This record gives sequence, C-alpha cells and structure tokens, in this order.
Amino acid sequence: MAQQIVAKIVAQFPEEVLATEAFRGDETLVVHRDRAHQLCQWLKETPTLDFNMLMDLCGVDYPERAERFDVVYHLYSTRHHHRLRLKVRVGGEEPTVESVTDIWAGANWYERECFDLFGVRFRGHPHLTRILTFPEFEGHPLRKDYPIDRRPQIPTPDSLSDRVVPRGAGQTPDDLLHHRQMLLNMGPSHPTMHGTLRVLLTLDGEQIIGAEPEIGYLHRCFEKESEDHTYTQIIPYTDRLNYVSPLMNNVGFAMAVEKLMGIEVPPRAQYIRVIIAELSRIMDHMVCIGTNLVDLGALTNFWYFFNVREMMYVWVEALTGARLTNTYTRIGGVARDLPEGFIGGVRKNLREYAKAVADVRGLIAKNRIYLDRTRDVGVISREDAIAYGFTGPSLRATGEPYDVRKVHPYLCYDEFDFDIPVGAVGDSYDRIEVRFEEMRQSQRIIEQALAKIPEGPIINPQGQTALPPKHEVYNSIEGLIRHFEIIMFGIKPPPGEVYGFTEAANGELGFYIVSDGSGKPYRIKVRPPCFAIYQAYPLLIQNRLLADAIAVLGNLNIVAGELDR
Repeated sequence: MAQQIVAKIVAQFPEEVLATEAFRGDETLVVHRDRAHQLCQWLKETPTLDFNMLMDLCGVDYPERAERFDVVYHLYSTRHHHRLRLKVRVGGEEPTVESVTDIWAGANWYERECFDLFGVRFRGHPHLTRILTFPEFEGHPLRKDYPIDRRPQIPTPDSLSDRVVPRGAGQTPDDLLHHRQMLLNMGPSHPTMHGTLRVLLTLDGEQIIGAEPEIGYLHRCFEKESEDHTYTQIIPYTDRLNYVSPLMNNVGFAMAVEKLMGIEVPPRAQYIRVIIAELSRIMDHMVCIGTNLVDLGALTNFWYFFNVREMMYVWVEALTGARLTNTYTRIGGVARDLPEGFIGGVRKNLREYAKAVADVRGLIAKNRIYLDRTRDVGVISREDAIAYGFTGPSLRATGEPYDVRKVHPYLCYDEFDFDIPVGAVGDSYDRIEVRFEEMRQSQRIIEQALAKIPEGPIINPQGQTALPPKHEVYNSIEGLIRHFEIIMFGIKPPPGEVYGFTEAANGELGFYIVSDGSGKPYRIKVRPPCFAIYQAYPLLIQNRLLADAIAVLGNLNIVAGELDR
C-alpha cells in the first residue's frame, strides 16, 4: 500500500519529488522546497490519501552538504491509517522553507521547535520564536557544530506580553488597565500546574479571553545527549521522559532500535513488555485522574488511587530493581525475567485496584460538583483535535477510535481481546471517563497475558545486542571480546532511518532515529504525545472561567518531562 501511495504522488508531482527512499517498511519522499507546501496541501485534501494529521516535524543537520538541513515531516491519515515521511532540504545562511501552519494547526509549535534547535526559518509562520530555549539563547543546540558541553547564560524571564493583544482600541499591555482586563501568570511555581508549566492569561474578570503557554523549563536536550551516547546508554534517559510511566518509554525506544536493526523479540519478552506497559498505563491514568480530582476539590479519591498504585510499585521494583527510573528493557528483549511470586502478586494487586476504582466511581459518578466542573468544559472537536495532532485518550474522547495497539498492532497485542473506549463530546468529562475505561481494558489485557505467558528466552541471543552469559565472558576469549565491544563501542545498527511508535499513556510515543552505522545515533527525535496536546490548551480554555483552566489542564495530563525533553 505504501509503495502505491508513493507511486501515485510521484505520478502527480514528477518534478517536485526529487527522490524516494524505502527502509524497514518506511516510505520517504525528498521534495523540492519551493513546492513542499503545495504537495502537503494536496496530500491532505485528496480523499484517497487524506493525510489529515501532521504527526511530527523535525530537523536533521548534515553540515558537509550544501543544502545542510533536512526538514522532516511525518504525515498520518486517521481514515486510511497510512503513513508517509517527507523531506525538504534547505541550506544557506538563513535556511528557509514555507510554513504549513495553514494546513495543520499543530505545525505551529513543531516549526518553532525546528527553528529554535536548528535555525530553520518557516516563511509565513504566525509567530516564529524560540520555544524550548529562552529568548536570549545564543546558537541552535541541535546543530552538529554546537558543543554539547557549552553552558549557556542564566536566562532572564520572558514577559510574553508581546504575544498578548488586549481587546479594545489599545494594542499594548498597559491598555488593559482601561478595559477591565488584567494579565495573570498561572505557574510555573504552583502545584496545580503539574510540573514546570507557565501560562500568561488575559482575564476579563474571571473570564479567560486569551492564553499564552510557555514551556522549556525542564528542557534537558535529551536529543543532543543521545547523539553522544550508545543506544544502550540512552535507555536510562528515556525513563526521564514521561516519568509517570517510564517503562512505556523504555519499550517504545527499544522497539524503534529493534526496527532499525531488524531484530525479533522472543515471545516471552513480548508478553513481559505488554504486562509492564499495561501496568504503567493503569498507574499513569490513576495519577492523572487522582490529581485532577484534587484540582476539583476531591482529595479522598487521590488516596484511594495512590494507595493501590504503591502496591503495584512493589512488584515493579521486584522486577526492575527500581520504583521510578526503571531502565528495564534491552535492545532485543528485557533485562531480567519475572521474579518469583510476580504473577500471583500482580493478580492480587489487580483485585485491590478494582476495589479502588469502584470506590472512586462511587464517590464521583453522581457528584454534582464533579459533573458541573467537567461536562462541556474544555471541549475540542474531533476535527480540531486531529488538526493539532492529538492522540491517546484526549483524541479518543472526541470520538476518534485511533489506538496504535489496534490499528498498528505491535508486540503480541493482536493476541488479546480488548476494546477501545471513545467519547462523544471531547470535553473534560469524556477525557476522564475514557481513562477510567482504558484502565479496565488494561486489566483485561494483563490478566490474559499472565494466563498464557510462554516460556523461553527473554532476549534475542542472535541479535548481536545481548551481552554474552557470564560463564562465556569468564571462560572464552570470544565471550570476553563480545562483552567488551558492546560495553565500549555499543551496538551498531546499519545506516538508515526509521520511525517507531507505540501507544503510550498519553498517546502515540514516537522515536525517529537516523543511523550512520556507528555505535551512536546520528539523530534521535522524540515525538511526545503531550507536545501536540498542550499546544491546543489556549483553545480549550478560551472564554472559560479561571477555575476551568486548572480543571482542563489536569485531564490533559501534561507531563513536563516528555513535553520539554
């Protein structure tokens, strides 16, 4: 199917398509930069293609080329479930390509990120400014000639006032005083902001008439650090992305590298990955719902969920050796097998968890405060959610049933019976209720996996990624050399590029990896679900009350670690 799509595009745009590439099932078109916007418009509007979602956009730096930068677009069709990667090559002192924000609303922040980290300019962008670094930052940190050990100056606060246009005749923030309006900083140093998030609100009394989010407070340049480490050394860094469900990050990254190398994961390791991923989904959703209900004034529910979540962490720690930053997966499998008592302990935990869910549901199902604070609050339509690049529970709450586990099955998910819950309105109530039902479906998956988990190895010994057994290291020169090579130089995937993706707790978690054949990745781009979702936050709270801003933020479940990276 992908090859047919490429052939159709090449036939329609023979001069615009400069080259085609195919690797590990991914199809890529290299497009002339002056025609990229026209092609993107056609790809979205052609019914048989209907690429209605810009899943991701990023840059790659090739300093030895005249056209130094690749601007890479990952497109997706929620109707036909096909994908396509476009590349536009740009160079010069001010590399420039036309913005696609008029085609996909979600391109706004993606293009700002590419400008911030690579210096690529997007002609026609509504407000092309830095987004992850601060305004006075010098240089572009993901360029290959930017030193990884450079320490930037301490930033000064950004007022954001240049992006706030008050109502009335005035055009400056001072004019707010004459129009009953005020500016209010919401966060970052406030517990209701769920991390390091700041929003500058324009208020007319209690009504929100404008909002400008600022991110980057937790930006650690994960992608730059990845270029300086081996593929195995990167696994601990993935823990720090969505730190509420780090095991899902481990699985997603490992699967992307396995796709790059063409490695098969043994069935037992696949089952273990499914079990830990679905446990992580439950724990992530419990944090989201529990803390969101605290924001609404319902503290008791928080304790019900966190009590059973701590019980689950006991078995996570027994399996991985850590409670939070687990670093459990390995390229080709997992680090260790299930400990004694794990299956029985998890089954007992699931029974306790079911009681906790019943208790919380009993407290809120008919609670007038809960219903009034969530129904028809923070509404987004299915069309707008897709345009912004929503995935996960926030997209499914609008009625769009996209779930990677069903549409693009990976690991052994196609062996399990489970349903994909969807909402109807796309409001705060639907986002919470979808997560409630997803936890129940995760329980179904875990119970099925525990019942039929196969015996066998937990890592592929033939994939050239697993450390040899200790007895081989200590008793054979071949084992010793192999151990030394993996530890010192890392595994070496073939040259190429892939996009690997999984259904994480907040939506599609993607890893775009470019390999040059060495032991370190040439480029890694993370596609964090929160990035696309938080971009639409101003739209969700427009014309709502100040208290609604807190309620909506909580059920979007923005995790600063994956948002900022």
